[in-house]
Amino acid sequence: MLLHLPNSLGPPFPGTQPSQRPTSGPPLSQDSRLPVSCPSPLPAPGACGCSKMADGDGLGEAATAAASSPAPAPGQSPSLGWRERLRAGLAGTGVSLWFVAGLGLLYALRVPLRLCENLAAVTVFLNSLTPKFYVALTGTSSLISGLIFIFEWWYFHKHGTSFIEQVSVSHLRPLMGGTESISEPGSSSNRESETSRQNLSECKVWRNPLNLFRGAEYRRYTWVTGKEPLTYYDMNLSAQDHQTFFTCDTDFLRPSDTVMQKAWRERNPPARIKAAYQALELNHDCATAYVLLAEEEATTIVDAERLFKQALKAGETIYRRSQQCQHQSPQHEAQLRRDTNVLVYIKRRLAMCARKLGRIREAVKIMRDLMKEFPPLTMLNIHENLLESLLELQAYADVQAVLAKYDDISLPKSAAICYTAALLKTRTVSDKFSPETASRRGLSTAEINAVEAIHRAVEFNPHVPKYLLEMKSLILPPEHILKRGDSEAIAYAFFHLQHWKRIEGALNLLQCTWEGTFRMIPYPLEKGHLFYPYPSCTETADRELLPTFHHVSVYPKKELPFFIHFTAGLCSSTAMIALLTHQYPEIMGVFAKAWCCLGSECISNWNDLTV
Repeated sequence: MLLHLPNSLGPPFPGTQPSQRPTSGPPLSQDSRLPVSCPSPLPAPGACGCSKMADGDGLGEAATAAASSPAPAPGQSPSLGWRERLRAGLAGTGVSLWFVAGLGLLYALRVPLRLCENLAAVTVFLNSLTPKFYVALTGTSSLISGLIFIFEWWYFHKHGTSFIEQVSVSHLRPLMGGTESISEPGSSSNRESETSRQNLSECKVWRNPLNLFRGAEYRRYTWVTGKEPLTYYDMNLSAQDHQTFFTCDTDFLRPSDTVMQKAWRERNPPARIKAAYQALELNHDCATAYVLLAEEEATTIVDAERLFKQALKAGETIYRRSQQCQHQSPQHEAQLRRDTNVLVYIKRRLAMCARKLGRIREAVKIMRDLMKEFPPLTMLNIHENLLESLLELQAYADVQAVLAKYDDISLPKSAAICYTAALLKTRTVSDKFSPETASRRGLSTAEINAVEAIHRAVEFNPHVPKYLLEMKSLILPPEHILKRGDSEAIAYAFFHLQHWKRIEGALNLLQCTWEGTFRMIPYPLEKGHLFYPYPSCTETADRELLPTFHHVSVYPKKELPFFIHFTAGLCSSTAMIALLTHQYPEIMGVFAKAWCCLGSECISNWNDLTV
């Protein structure tokens, strides 16, 4: 069992993992039901997904593909045909051929171009230069290389890749014979393309089951700090969700629903609120209008709960009416689906209001009733709300019962499920756990189970421990999250940090053991240990979901590109030469003349050889 003691606690993400530099790809999907992906220049040979045991909702196909196509062992490449080997060899020797051809052309034109005489004249000119010239030259070089270094550093931290490297790959490589050839069926390029298509399902954006209220929480944060906690991309996904949940094709039959259909498409919050009041003037029982006002106009949770109760009264009336007419036509069935979504949404938000106002048992009852009344709607992840409320009640037996149902091999995983399971196992041993005692006598069976549960949770989402251990500051969670990404880690830690703190020694055990997970994951990240390999597209998607003032957590930790090291070294060396030349002009002048004399001797030797 891998036990990592606090005194050897290293960086959050050890540098034993390979650096991934995702190239700039197409913009993120504007549909919350479509996956969000960032193409990777080196896709993993095996199919990727969110969990080996279950992916659900589109990820099962990736799991089937992974089972049917085993990945090659690390260090081995798939077998290629003779045509592929020939093309690869020609592409690799293209640069060498160009270099040899250039040298041959230079040697052939040495006499017409009078290269030797011109080089001798340059040497005489350099011998006549004063130290001030070298100070100006090296100072200018240092300034230019310093500006390039600053730009490279900024571009790398903003986009995750080197600008010079990206331009070289995109524009210079095709000119030097490095263009990709048309691959035949069964070639490695086709396999990489297939893997890239499977990577699309990794970065599907999910609705945050614990998302906050816009008016009562997000907007109050903006009033206090002056910062916007939600990105335009996140709010755009929410607008699409609202249109999916709260509208249908028969809205034109009711004027109030027609107004609300336009309201959900409005970008300006005051315009949406005004449209909601217009809908209430047309129909006092318009449930969706009350929902919009509760979400965006209410400035406190109490006001939001009052409006949701009005919405519940109207929604139940409309839902009973739709149930009676559901078999009359397909349009009535669509209305019933829409009214069911509205009713479930209202009850869920009422449960969240009760949870925030301290009526936790009432919130638990509402959630349990929802899960019994509408069992097909498991995709809404109401059980995650229930888990958080039960943890607040410290009803750990009930939490274990919920986990037994939803932490199943056939269901998709989440940080809430994995880390709650780890918390329950940690609870049994954390109060008596001591790193010194464990190192001396070894781990007991219960401690081994707790450590394995922590390793499982960290492998699923490696960003969470930094927030639980308060190594990284929290922000308000977004309305949408990316599973296994930084956004999911923020959403989990924002609500569950208090539950970890409540259990004595739980964070201590987490701090001692969580980094051992990274030594269990196979190197490189072509395979996972308990889950599929960590997806490479999470950084790009999280940057779209999280505000700009938040420093996005990246896994695996990226190494600085070569050109950042190169420009930093060039800037430092030229600045040092400029300083030495300015302080000691005579000595540096001697060094410069020595180099010029060495160049003159090389030119004379070249002349002797050519003659």
